[in-house]
Amino acid sequence: MARIVSVDAHSARITQRTVWTFVRARDDEGRVGWGEATLQDRAGELHAHVARHASSWIGEPALPSRDAVATGDDMAEAAALCAIDQAVWDLAAQAQGVLLAAALGTLRTSSVALYANVNRGTLDRSPAGFASRAREAADRGFRAIKVAPFDDVRAEDLGSDAGRRKFDLGLERVLAVREAIGPARDLMVDCHWRLDERAAGEALARLEPVRLYWLECPLPETSTTIDALKRLRARANAIGVRLAGCESMTALAAFAPFLDAGAYDAIMPDVKYAGGLAEMLRIGDEARRRGVLCSPHNPTGPIAHLASVHVAAILDSCPFLEFQYGESAHFLDLCDRAIPDPNGGASALPGGAGLGAGLDLAKLAALTVDPLPARSPA
Repeated sequence: MARIVSVDAHSARITQRTVWTFVRARDDEGRVGWGEATLQDRAGELHAHVARHASSWIGEPALPSRDAVATGDDMAEAAALCAIDQAVWDLAAQAQGVLLAAALGTLRTSSVALYANVNRGTLDRSPAGFASRAREAADRGFRAIKVAPFDDVRAEDLGSDAGRRKFDLGLERVLAVREAIGPARDLMVDCHWRLDERAAGEALARLEPVRLYWLECPLPETSTTIDALKRLRARANAIGVRLAGCESMTALAAFAPFLDAGAYDAIMPDVKYAGGLAEMLRIGDEARRRGVLCSPHNPTGPIAHLASVHVAAILDSCPFLEFQYGESAHFLDLCDRAIPDPNGGASALPGGAGLGAGLDLAKLAALTVDPLPARSPA
């Protein structure tokens, strides 16, 4: 059996605000596996965690874990461990000569529906700017669009005139997007945990004519907000809207209190943080058992996207998968072979074995940045 000879991290500057971080694992038979660990503004920590954990893999068989590979509250360490897990799964599937999805489980579909997250690709943050980008995605074939309209809104500022103006501007952006894409397409709003219960309730009321598909992450997700989330879910469901969240949690145990309480209609585990690919599937199975949708969070680079497509093709309760629309042409250019183009609203499973593609090392090198110095994790 092939053994792992190296595990290392690579960070690439994609836009002024975005750095993608990848993990490469190589085995002694010449195969290369890839994972992605991207975490906003924390590339230095990711590299430090990858370096610390790499030694435990060197010389070991390329056998991925069927257990959770990460738990706890340190997202940077979880991301590093999850990226290593993705890379080892990639190696193992390549060694078997099968698609990653086939190595993980039983395929539900060979084509995964995608929704367009237009947030990071929208540089003009006016309502008209959001509307233009959303219309572009709709014209490309996306049947569902997501926006994150509440720039700079903070719950503690909502009592001030300035805070209210920012909140109102967010609602204006959503209204403009709905007008631009028409009534037939699904529209989701991501609040990025910026609201309190009162403001989230107001947003639901004022956006009722928009007929949202879901309202995402309205409140900080802690044990103290679960009851408020349950109340918001009831208010949302009463007007035909779903409540979604749990995009940054690690391991099933972290999701369980929200599933147990019935806080959400849809959960959004991320292959970069959820605790490994096998744990991601367990989380999805638990959601399905409770009648909750599982729509993976997937707003970053091509390796996380490919891993997410494979997972989504297995999940029974996945209505569609997130895709970060229009942020950078590097999404496709960085790959070392052609992958199914996600820009039309769906992705077929890639051909070949493992993930179906890796990264072009020459193109990656041209974008490589040294991560910010980080204190070595204890």
